[in-house]
Amino acid sequence: MKLHIHDTFNTELPADTVLENTRRQVFEACFSFVKPTIPKNPVLIHATKEVASLLGINEKDIFSEDFLSIFSGQKIYENTKPFAMCYGGHQFGNWAGQLGDGRAINLFEIDYNNQHFALQLKGSGATPYSRTADGLAVLRSSIREHLCSEAMFYLGVSTTRSLSLILSGDEVVRDMLYDGHPAYEKGAIVCRVSETFIRFGNFEILASRQDTKNLKLLADYTIQHFYSEIKSSDKERYAELVKCVAERTLKMIIDWQRVGFVHGVMNTDNMSIIGNTIDYGPYGWLENYDPTWTPNTTDIQHKRYQFGQQGNIALWNLYKLANAMYPLVEEAKPFEEILQAFPRQYNKAYQVMMKQKLGLEKEYENDFQLIEELESILQNVETDMTIFFRNLAHFSTNFSEDENFKCIQSAFYSEDYTNAEIYNQWKNWIAKYVNRLRLEIKNEDDKKTSMNAVNPKYVLRNYMAQLAIDAANDGNYHLINELHELLKKPYDEQPENEKWFAKRPDWARHKVGCSMLSCSS
Repeated sequence: MKLHIHDTFNTELPADTVLENTRRQVFEACFSFVKPTIPKNPVLIHATKEVASLLGINEKDIFSEDFLSIFSGQKIYENTKPFAMCYGGHQFGNWAGQLGDGRAINLFEIDYNNQHFALQLKGSGATPYSRTADGLAVLRSSIREHLCSEAMFYLGVSTTRSLSLILSGDEVVRDMLYDGHPAYEKGAIVCRVSETFIRFGNFEILASRQDTKNLKLLADYTIQHFYSEIKSSDKERYAELVKCVAERTLKMIIDWQRVGFVHGVMNTDNMSIIGNTIDYGPYGWLENYDPTWTPNTTDIQHKRYQFGQQGNIALWNLYKLANAMYPLVEEAKPFEEILQAFPRQYNKAYQVMMKQKLGLEKEYENDFQLIEELESILQNVETDMTIFFRNLAHFSTNFSEDENFKCIQSAFYSEDYTNAEIYNQWKNWIAKYVNRLRLEIKNEDDKKTSMNAVNPKYVLRNYMAQLAIDAANDGNYHLINELHELLKKPYDEQPENEKWFAKRPDWARHKVGCSMLSCSS
């Protein structure tokens, strides 16, 4: 297997001078060289052919010994030097100091077909940044990351990709319920792929240590390789970098809101500098429309990272990035202008996105009120977000209010919608919505097509991932492949897969993994 290696991060930025793989604080460096832990008996569970193709890896290569050895960490590819990044972060609003790649090891970078990719193993062993952890990953969390990375890509959300899912052959001890009963679980390794894995926290750790020299090196590296549109050569370029990062981050969050995705751990160390969704830990899809929902048990009390707050948290994190960049500019005004504009830009983008979900193109004064009323009514009765918006496309200006209501009836989890007051609220909203649809020019077929292009029919519901995990724990990987194929076409009807276009089953409401997860899952 021949790869087109072109390393930049570990050749252009300063390395940790200590070469021993011991837990420690790392200063005046952007990374530490470290080798993956050799797995006991690696077995390939699943590989993404489309991602392999991006990297110049053909199908024959995927099933080779080389592929298994390299992407399990068993062998280091010739003339490459794996490493772990040094970064800090604000976790749940508090500065946590040095964090770093505690269970991720960057293998190498590839140039292929005029595209650049960095490859990283998650769950491949301890690094200097592992603190008290073992640096390994379990099969259940690895399946969730592998499937979700690809699901998000096909939904049109900026994201890291996943090349492979490999069983390590090692047993990993985890206390999944945090109840003092740790147990052995199957270990696994995911190979993540992205243009870069640089996070907001990479800049924060350097700024926190007044390491302005390396902060500037990292910022210049980031601009050169990932923001070539930035042309200025003076201090303005660092404020412009924050502006570009804000624009990409805004787009990513709007897409999360559009498809009902909740990240769960929007700490600054989990925010990509290129606006990718990164680190699929306790994520989830909004099933019943509840803006206060979080998939993270660690966040259950304060709900900092709830669905409805993701835009505000993105802004909070951008403030921390701007603070980290400030030493390179030494002037607050450029950053203030960028950050103060963000809420206005976000609200505008959010309205545009919601209008697309509703099939509305023209501008009318009361559109935002129509959206607000809908979001309020959706919370009155437990309503499946994905099914509701997908079926909304069936509305017709030729139907009565009762006929249109029947189009969305299957989205409700209970009969509470039959309550007279709630039913009348729906009928009033439907009447306003249908009248608004009549002001559009496009015909109903075109409306339905445009709505179906932004409202997915299939998402990786939490219970679906759990079914794949349960089967995999029994040595059966067919559901991983079935879901992987299903989620490549989330906007298509796929009549043969209609069983997956269904509300969460009752058994999944309280099952661990189907409702909420912890940060270490």
